[in-house]
Amino acid sequence: MNAIFGPAGSPEGFLKKYKSSADMPKYLKSFGLDAFEYQCGQGVRVSDAIAAALRSEAEANGITLSLHAPYFISLSSVEPEKRDKSIDYILQSAAAAKKLGAQRIVIHSGSCSKISREEALGLAKDTLSRARRAAIEAGYEDIVFCPETMGKFNQLGNLEEVIELCRLDDSFLPTVDFGHLNARTLGGVNSREAYADILDAIKNSLGSDREKRFHAHFSKIEYTENGGEKKHLTFEDTRYGPDFEPLMELVAKRGLCPTFICESAGTQDTDALAMKNSYISALNKH
Repeated sequence: MNAIFGPAGSPEGFLKKYKSSADMPKYLKSFGLDAFEYQCGQGVRVSDAIAAALRSEAEANGITLSLHAPYFISLSSVEPEKRDKSIDYILQSAAAAKKLGAQRIVIHSGSCSKISREEALGLAKDTLSRARRAAIEAGYEDIVFCPETMGKFNQLGNLEEVIELCRLDDSFLPTVDFGHLNARTLGGVNSREAYADILDAIKNSLGSDREKRFHAHFSKIEYTENGGEKKHLTFEDTRYGPDFEPLMELVAKRGLCPTFICESAGTQDTDALAMKNSYISALNKH
């Protein structure tokens, strides 16, 4: 198996030609891409008709689907009602993923602005564990939870914290957002060595199987020294990182097959293709 690549949401090029997300798979196939992340960031609203059409078109065009759960999920909220509501949002996301034929749902970890990182992680682990049990009871045991690394300092979700969340269940996969990690380290994730350290940490903590299949987001992200992530950019940016080529070389050399979802600002399709071409070129060298 090889790594697969695609966009998050609708790129500008798609929106100029199409209106329905059901047209996305054929659009992506024409690009030579093979993945698509359906966005439910503002809430889970997927009609049965759209879900059926998108699922059918994805299968016909060889596009692997994933789903991004609502942004307002907070696994670590100090308010019990918000954590319970987050479990409900995760179940809604799992139900939508099932309808779409998507296997992975990406989940934001939450905030730790009011409490210590240790307390926030403890709350998040409890919430995610309860969400997993509820998902199994609801018949969604085959939906893979993918906690995401986050880009702002006050957010829960550095690499170590996401790995800890993934240790809760053997089925969980980390969503490694390399742009987020670069932003929260103020440019510290932008070299072959830094990428290797991340992959090694996943392998050493979660095993080689999860290192091989992890979920990934990639984009260049502007950041500030007092907050971390500020805004998503495109690959044309030369000031902020990270650069994808060293990572593609490592993934190819190690024989890994992650899903890479590009979150560039409007150019997710062309930037995802640039990543895929770099990866294929690296594969051909090894």
